[in-house]
Amino acid sequence: MPRPGKAPAAPAGKAPVRPNVSKAPGEIRIIGGLWKRTRLAVPDRPGLRPTPDRVRETLFNWLGQDLGGWRCFDAFAGTGALGFEAASRGAREVWLMEQDSALVQRLQASSIRLKASQVRVQRGDGVAQLVQQRDAGLDLVLLDPPFASDLFEPALRAGAQALQAEGFLYLEAPRAWTAEELLPLGLQPYRYLKAGAVHAHLLKRASPVV
Repeated sequence: MPRPGKAPAAPAGKAPVRPNVSKAPGEIRIIGGLWKRTRLAVPDRPGLRPTPDRVRETLFNWLGQDLGGWRCFDAFAGTGALGFEAASRGAREVWLMEQDSALVQRLQASSIRLKASQVRVQRGDGVAQLVQQRDAGLDLVLLDPPFASDLFEPALRAGAQALQAEGFLYLEAPRAWTAEELLPLGLQPYRYLKAGAVHAHLLKRASPVV
C-alpha cells in the first residue's frame, strides 16, 4: 500500500485535525499468569474487537487470579485474548471456537507458540457448539459476539445450560443487560462494568425459584 503523503501544516496556534478512525491494535498482551506480557497478534479483520486490557484485568480480578482446574469455553474467540488469559491462569481445558478461517490459523499458531496443550482451537459456529455442551458442567463460558449480530440471546441461553451450578458466564455487549432480561435465559447478574462502548457482565446461573 502506498504511504500517505505528508499532511499540510496546521494554522499557527491550532492542533492538526486527526481523523477519528477506529481500528484494531496490531497486538495485545496477556495480562497475568504463566504467559504474562506475552503478545498476541491482532489482524485487521472486519468486526474484530479485542476485549480491552482494563476490562480483561477487571474480569480476572472478579474471577480470582488462579483458575486452576477450570474448564472454559470461548464461543467467539477472535484473537483468543480471553481464552489464553484463562489458560495462562491455570485453566485445565480451554475451547476456542471461531468461524473466521484466518483467525483460526492465528489461534492455532499462538497455541503452538505457547505450547498450550490445554487449549483446543476449533473452527465452527460457537453457539451451535455451545448447545452441544449442554449439561457439560463448564466453570466459565466466555461470550463476546459481534456487536451488530442477533446472537446474544441464543448464546446466553446455551451458555447458561452448559454451566455447572457455581459456574460463571462472561458477556461483552454494546448495552447493559438487565436482570429481567437475563432471568428467562437462566442467568442473573453478578458483576458489571462499563468501559467506553463496552458493557462487561459477569453472570451466574439463576437461583431456582423456591
